[in-house]
Amino acid sequence: MKHSLMNPFILGLFMSVFLWSCQPHKTISGVEVISLWEGDFSIRAVEVVDTNEIWFAANKGTVGVYNGKEISEIALHFKDSLLHFRAIAHNGTHAFALSIDNPAHLYQLTYDGNQISSARLVYWEEGPGVFYDAIGFWNENEGIAVGDPINGCLSVIITRDGGKTWEKTDCKNLPQVVEGEALFAASNGSLALKNNQTYVATGGIKARVFKSPDKGVTWTVFDTPLTQGSAMSGIFSMDQYDRDELVIYGGDWANQDSNTNNKAFSRDGGRSWELMSPSAGPGYRSCVRFIPGTDGKGLIAAGSKGISVSHNKGEHWHQISDASIYTLRFVSDSVAYAGGAGKFVRLNFY
Repeated sequence: MKHSLMNPFILGLFMSVFLWSCQPHKTISGVEVISLWEGDFSIRAVEVVDTNEIWFAANKGTVGVYNGKEISEIALHFKDSLLHFRAIAHNGTHAFALSIDNPAHLYQLTYDGNQISSARLVYWEEGPGVFYDAIGFWNENEGIAVGDPINGCLSVIITRDGGKTWEKTDCKNLPQVVEGEALFAASNGSLALKNNQTYVATGGIKARVFKSPDKGVTWTVFDTPLTQGSAMSGIFSMDQYDRDELVIYGGDWANQDSNTNNKAFSRDGGRSWELMSPSAGPGYRSCVRFIPGTDGKGLIAAGSKGISVSHNKGEHWHQISDASIYTLRFVSDSVAYAGGAGKFVRLNFY
């Protein structure tokens, strides 16, 4: 016999799911900036492992880690000069700090919960044009670092053994770049990784997105509508929400108030891009991140002229702080850690 009423258990489950899906996502209206460390340095890379292990990389040879109570730091140098670090990543076991400029140094760092106990050089590269910008890991064993072009292609080094050794990708396996196209070491944000996918963002004469679906084995490249054509214009940061949705942000560093063609969204894995709030919203920003727990709708954009938030995929923006921030990474939907000129801070969003 058929019943006209739904099984009470199924009905209750349906209503629970329906009500949960209708709950509003977290909205952010402001931020509390808490200073954790100040000094004569500039932080452009932050990596969150968990609430008790947050790494940062800075100039003047400085690499540090915060355990929620105190900071452990070391200073790394080449000959008589302190190195400048703008990229840092963690593979679940070790942190890896990558220096800019020539020669490039990549260190594997060990942390015992209280202090950085070792720093081992795992990659070194010297030559005209050497300049690495960003680093990340797909998993515990496989990672990638990317840098400015040499001999007509991006500089790409890859590890498959947990960071013990790194191998540079031959130009014959990479798309060609345009003369004057490069990457920006502004926030460790020129690189976005999720599952097997890899995205690399460029700027300068061209603002494009390079994509690998197979952890750096094969590559394609897509044009974007962001401001481009001058040395300091293009994509300064990107983030990936899921397989197909990505955001890119940048603009013109020489004209930071300009909000024309400086932010865009892709819903098809980078093949096509739609400008977000063209000629509206914030101007130049060096870092953009999806806000956790907002289904890809919430975005934070930060830079030297402040922190802005959007709750509708960049259609509308609201500036929540004038604090100068170069880079940030979330711990949760309401807490992030960030770096800037002379500071390492905790951001409490409300």
